[in-house]
Amino acid sequence: MAAGSDQELWERLRVGDHFALGELFDRYADDVRAFAFRRTASWSTADDVVQSTFLSTWRRFQRNPPGPLTGFSARGWLLMVAGNECKSIYRTASRVRRLLDRLPDPGPDSDHAPEVARRLDDERQMSAVRRAVAKLPRHERETLELVVWSGLTMTEAADALGVPVGTVKARLHRTRRRFPDLLTRVALNEELS
Repeated sequence: MAAGSDQELWERLRVGDHFALGELFDRYADDVRAFAFRRTASWSTADDVVQSTFLSTWRRFQRNPPGPLTGFSARGWLLMVAGNECKSIYRTASRVRRLLDRLPDPGPDSDHAPEVARRLDDERQMSAVRRAVAKLPRHERETLELVVWSGLTMTEAADALGVPVGTVKARLHRTRRRFPDLLTRVALNEELS
């Protein structure tokens, strides 16, 4: 058996050598991709077939390795696996189409402009808040984010930050005193600019 031949890689794969699968991938991934493209007429689907072909091959060799490679090349065997993967993708797509066909027709779309406007307002307000929060010292900002925004207890925040609970309380107190002023200054700067 020639070193680096498909037969040698096949035997290495049969004993669980994942590098052998990598070498087969390097040799035949383009062939599998071209085969799958001809079957599916989609490069994206062909890429999915390449992945599933080599993943299925690895799983097969792990579960129940096939016998020795009978020919000189593993290409044909891999293309058969790819053909099965193409069929599987086709069956799945057919099932999805049949399911979608059974669904009732969607009603008329409601006007989504108010939701979009609300989301844009939320983002604009949160951006102003983030700019104000960014002016706080890092330790106060982290404390604010953990306790006020994320709802951690002071004890949980203290554990997460590695500080005593009293330090968390002091940081929150300082932040609450400073933050309204920071928020007002950020909003005022935006109105003036």
